[in-house]
Amino acid sequence: MQIRTLLTSLLLSFALAVPGLGLASTPVTKDGVTTIHLDEYNGYFTAKETLAGLKPGKYRFIITNKADKLVGFLLQDGVTHERMDMFPLEPGESRSITVNITENGFRYRCPINPTPWYDVGVSK
Repeated sequence: MQIRTLLTSLLLSFALAVPGLGLASTPVTKDGVTTIHLDEYNGYFTAKETLAGLKPGKYRFIITNKADKLVGFLLQDGVTHERMDMFPLEPGESRSITVNITENGFRYRCPINPTPWYDVGVSK
């Protein structure tokens, strides 16, 4: 048990000491729209805000290509897999979309530079 506590403390210290590995912030909601920032790298995404505990509603996604090549963004309904949006992003480009997320949640990935699906549920 002491080793687990020590490892957890070391990991947390490392995450807070290295830029970009800190704890995710709480999403901000303004005028009924919650903003989520997603950065796409070579083969994975990072989120600046936590994606835990989201509720159904209107969301603004700001996606930024942090890779050194063309990537894409595909957003789908979490249950029906109906496409909500899809587009390419040039290196360094950012794009903003606003969508309504239902109780089905959502999932996203890069269809150009294949990444795993990121499945995000919502709370009722």
